[in-house]
Amino acid sequence: MTAIAALALAGVGVSSVSLEHHFAKSKTEYCDIGESFNCDIVNRSAYSSLGPIPVALIGILGYLALAGLATIGRRRQDAPGLLLGGALGGLAFALYLTYVEAHILGVWCILCLSSLALIAGIALLSGINWMRSQKKGAASDTQQVRPE
Repeated sequence: MTAIAALALAGVGVSSVSLEHHFAKSKTEYCDIGESFNCDIVNRSAYSSLGPIPVALIGILGYLALAGLATIGRRRQDAPGLLLGGALGGLAFALYLTYVEAHILGVWCILCLSSLALIAGIALLSGINWMRSQKKGAASDTQQVRPE
């Protein structure tokens, strides 16, 4: 769970930089790499918000929730399932945004691709963690003392 928390905190960092650029007025030099890579176009497009809420803010909140489940909430019996569900939801959203970049905007954002890699890693580790928790649960069920 420590690796999941570390990846989630990295996601908070990437999403925070993305949120900063969402509201920035000046051009971002480090992410303007030719015609194919431009974070400014992506972060300031119509797809960078859901209504009044910037997608990057949703990312920050989602990553914080995953970090919380991986640390503070890890003692909860349902934590592995909640963590996997949250990670898969985040991955689905990130894949949708990647589709938007590839097929609608026609330009890539390095920050967005970094976030996609982070949430994919979190989903993978969460899936492994969930499978291990299911095996432990099955093992403890078979080891219960039965009345004679």
